Amino acid sequence: MGTPELISPRSPRVTAARRLARRAFRGKERRFIAEGPQAVREAVGHRGDDGVPTLIELFTTVEAAERYADIVDAARAAGAQVHHADDAVVADLSQTVTPQGLIGVCRFLDSPFESVLRARPRLVAVLANVRDPGNAGTVLRCADAAGADAVVLTDASVDLYNPKSVRASVGSLFHLPVAVGVPVEEAVTGLRGAGVRVLAADGAGDMDLDDELDAGTMGVPTAWIFGNEAWGLPAETRALADAVLRVPIHGKAESLNLATAAAVCLYASARAQRVRADS
Repeated sequence: MGTPELISPRSPRVTAARRLARRAFRGKERRFIAEGPQAVREAVGHRGDDGVPTLIELFTTVEAAERYADIVDAARAAGAQVHHADDAVVADLSQTVTPQGLIGVCRFLDSPFESVLRARPRLVAVLANVRDPGNAGTVLRCADAAGADAVVLTDASVDLYNPKSVRASVGSLFHLPVAVGVPVEEAVTGLRGAGVRVLAADGAGDMDLDDELDAGTMGVPTAWIFGNEAWGLPAETRALADAVLRVPIHGKAESLNLATAAAVCLYASARAQRVRADS
């Protein structure tokens, strides 16, 4: 086989993909970039609620196409347009220092909040005023790992499709429903109406996560509200919750970062729910 023809750096397809680095264009086109073999592999296997494949296009270097032939073949079989490109083009589209040679263009995949509620979720992470894209993606990954049913990003939180958020989710973005742009009051009201207990995670909480676990009250459907990385949850948001819990610090650490605290809380709920289901 000969060397495949490479797409021109001036191609309209390359230009359109490059523009997706900007939020305004992502919103206008309702498309985003998924980069690297793990994210692209998950995108290949994902379909929207309408059954349409999420992956639209794949830009790949010749080397990456050989190394990840299974991903490229699956993308082509799923109907995505596959473009071979030189290293410079892929580097131009990439948001990383060391690109891995695969750049996917995907359709938006967020779910309506109403559909999240209709599914009667048992474990939900609500991100309120989370501004750091890396933290948002990492919390999404933690929620996926803990077996959460959905993630909700409030209207004051970072863009779900920020390249850093997508990368930090390490493919989890494609695993569970994510609702975006939901006002925190609406999120709490809707979840409570769906029979979900709403807990706020805050270092200034009056109650301790360990004490709540010991009390045996955490096995019910639960939504956790996680706040801003720097200043946590404002008083008005804490007031919306059924309880405000702090993660106990048993050692000398000053605090936990957002993603670590979220992982502790989500796993605590997941464990309590499994124990309740088995009893």
